[in-house]
Amino acid sequence: MTAASPAPKLPVSLAANPRLSSWVNFPGKGRVAISPGKVEIGQGIVTALAQVAADELDVEITRIEMIRASTATSPNEGVTSGSLSIQQSGRALRHACAEVRQRFLAAASERLGVDASLLSVEDGTISGPGNVRTSYWELAGDVSLDHDATAGATAKSAAERAVAGHSIQRVDIPDKVFARPRFIHDRALPGQLHGRVLRPDVSGAKLIALDETDARAVSGLVAIVREGSFAGVVADSEAAAEAALKILRKTATWSAGEALPDEDDLAGFLRSQPVETTVIDTRTATTQKAARTLRRQYTRPYIAHGSIAPSCAMAQWDGDRVHVWTHSQGVYLLRADLAIVLKLPAEDIVVEHMEGAGCYGHNAADDVALDAVLLAKAAGDRPVRVQWSRHDEMSHAPFGAAMAIEIEADLDADDEITGWRHAIWSNGHAARPGRATQPALLAATEIANPYPRMISTNPAPANGGGGDRNSVPLYDFPAWTITSHRLLTMPVRTSALRTLGAQGNVFAIESLLDEIAALRSEDPIEFRLRHLRDERAKDVIRAAARRARWKPQKRAGIGHGVGFARYKNMGAYCAAIAEIEGDDDIRVKRLTLAVDVGEAINPDGVINQIEGGAIQATSWVLKERVRFDRTRITSTSWTDYPILGFSEVPVVDVEIIQRPEIESVGAGEAAHGPVTAAIANAVYDCLGVRVRDLPITRDKIIAAMELAS
Repeated sequence: MTAASPAPKLPVSLAANPRLSSWVNFPGKGRVAISPGKVEIGQGIVTALAQVAADELDVEITRIEMIRASTATSPNEGVTSGSLSIQQSGRALRHACAEVRQRFLAAASERLGVDASLLSVEDGTISGPGNVRTSYWELAGDVSLDHDATAGATAKSAAERAVAGHSIQRVDIPDKVFARPRFIHDRALPGQLHGRVLRPDVSGAKLIALDETDARAVSGLVAIVREGSFAGVVADSEAAAEAALKILRKTATWSAGEALPDEDDLAGFLRSQPVETTVIDTRTATTQKAARTLRRQYTRPYIAHGSIAPSCAMAQWDGDRVHVWTHSQGVYLLRADLAIVLKLPAEDIVVEHMEGAGCYGHNAADDVALDAVLLAKAAGDRPVRVQWSRHDEMSHAPFGAAMAIEIEADLDADDEITGWRHAIWSNGHAARPGRATQPALLAATEIANPYPRMISTNPAPANGGGGDRNSVPLYDFPAWTITSHRLLTMPVRTSALRTLGAQGNVFAIESLLDEIAALRSEDPIEFRLRHLRDERAKDVIRAAARRARWKPQKRAGIGHGVGFARYKNMGAYCAAIAEIEGDDDIRVKRLTLAVDVGEAINPDGVINQIEGGAIQATSWVLKERVRFDRTRITSTSWTDYPILGFSEVPVVDVEIIQRPEIESVGAGEAAHGPVTAAIANAVYDCLGVRVRDLPITRDKIIAAMELAS
């Protein structure tokens, strides 16, 4: 007897937001409004989602208007993170649009007197035998979308799609090219005032006293706001707000702060703190006694988001209701935390997304939103725009957590791997708003009745993990134990930064694999292929090697290295080959990557994401490190926190392995780990020294040489 097929289920985001009208509407003749809950943060997601909708509705993509996420109207899709937008929002939208199309075909069948199976849709016009026709817009008044989606709708097969799988122009680019105010920083509301917030340089200091006398004399000042340690100004211009803030800063008295770690011994600090220990995964096997064990430690520093524009938000009160404009990646989650701090029903708060100039992760976008809300209380019904300074952004925004990773590899007499132990010490990588009973917003820790600072946690391994992300090898080792030690103290504020712990873990795993391959005098690519069973994994490594012509004849001063990972072990596959030059400083000349995201909805968009991730990873590997002394963050400008400059950007060459028959996964975070490892391995190939502490600077190379001598 054949087992019954499981009942079809709605995609996760659609099951959570089943009302069709929250996703799709036909607002006027010839227009289609698509309203996803995911937000555009530069990754091109609104374009890819528009392609999905255009395919399923059979309309030209130029008809589609992508609506910005808002808690007033949009489906609640949580946070835009983890390279999940295509697989969550894309699948939901595909199914919703397929059902909308089906409903309109049923209505057209009834109106035209033609069986629905004989009708077709072309650019929104529904036609059938005998030249009968109608359209979505003619039927819009007859077809209610105020219904919940059902599991029975069938989306088009990959072969039937006309738009997905093709590179089209991004829908968000024209506004940016022609300087239309798409970014929140450029938006001006009628009657807008400007706010600035006073914060200490010393970590954790509290405001004891504030002399407001001289600041009140500043022309254009509207209000000085103080509640506990939270203090700020509201003025009729940015210049007046800055002038008043400068005066207040001179008169402020702060308490002593809390001690920061020793920047030059982060591994020692991380390994000495109280921790919550979790065994992430184990594999056991009967193996012979190891002939030797390699034990290696790898570290990465705290990393700043380094958004090109500092965080910005606007808020406007109307009685007891407030409207917030923000570049937060989770408008509903931010609303939840605002409701806690303000002690208001969530329905009295509208949080509307606008694009910001750069961030993948939890930067200060949510913090500045609460700043704007608190300052706007002193502005009556006028909106208040608050923008952080570069100094604020580099001092007070959450950072990507520092990591210390120790791997022990047991080897037999032939230097084959018989056992593997991987341990991580790190703060948690997630402290976003809206996920706890207490708020995770900075000003919430400063107000008169403050909330405690939330200690960062890690997502569950089933959701990709945090500090442990990508720590379980994809390679077929006989035995392993993977352990995560999450710190229960947090002197340096940490939260989500692009890839979470994946960059550090892939760097460590792939570096040690190269070291073992070298012990065996085995080609590092062949060594990896020999330990992989997943054919898609092998395919991306082979594709990158073929495209990079691995491995060219050895040349003095030039090195080549390879890195591979499957993001979260369940997302996109990516292999990278780095070519570096090692004269005075390390310079990455070329990165060749191959990626498999399943069906690439917009191939050009995938390439953009892989290129961007590769360049960002190069910056992390060669330059980026949050600097601090024992009391304060000291890397508060681009001079103190350098990032990769345009003249240093490598050539990036990307090959997509297109698999239209496999559902899409995201590309945004796939490149960082492989590129990091590829550069580190290329440095060894070039110089013969292994640098295990990021960033790979001249000082680190000299220290590694001295250690090796």
